Amino acid sequence: MKASPILGLYVITSTGIETDKLLSDIACAIQGGATVIQYRSKDADDAVRMERAKMLQKLCRSHGIPLIINDDIDLAHRIGADGVHLGRDDFTIQQARSMLSADTIIGSSCYNSLEFAHEAANAGADYVAFGSFYPSRTKPDTVRATPALLQQARNTLNIPIVAIGGITPLNGAALVRAGADALAVISGLYSQDDIEQTARQYAQLFQDMENTVTI
Repeated sequence: MKASPILGLYVITSTGIETDKLLSDIACAIQGGATVIQYRSKDADDAVRMERAKMLQKLCRSHGIPLIINDDIDLAHRIGADGVHLGRDDFTIQQARSMLSADTIIGSSCYNSLEFAHEAANAGADYVAFGSFYPSRTKPDTVRATPALLQQARNTLNIPIVAIGGITPLNGAALVRAGADALAVISGLYSQDDIEQTARQYAQLFQDMENTVTI
């Protein structure tokens, strides 16, 4: 199994904003300690999505961090993105693997299902994501996952585990302690006045955990 860089603060792009603002926000998040960026777009046409994806990829590569494309295998393939993230109703992991290079990172949304996570891991997923753990502005009607699920996943999976959904620097520590390798954030980051400083607060959760383990 190849090493996965999915660890730490996993930032998902905001929607409904101009390209310059999108890039500025992500640059601030990276300066604050983001280690993974996912490009998620539900409101732009193909040309704009391609342009933004290429710009984000250039930005991410200048900092040595991976760019993951949400849902769109074709876009990931066309720009040579580092990875793609798939939901339950998207392409299968096997289909994605057949269309992308062997070293492409493939993530899978598993919601609140440990069974689905095991199926994804067995199919070749490089990481799995659970959530929503807390009320989420982005997906208010999504199913709810629990820290206990993270603990079960940590004990039975050997690939990185991402927690998502309503996560803030205040409530994220419990998820890291429960077994999350990464915290995926959207509104918890962009709703704050200082994106860089907020990103530092998320990143500090992992540093605190590392310090606790090494003591």
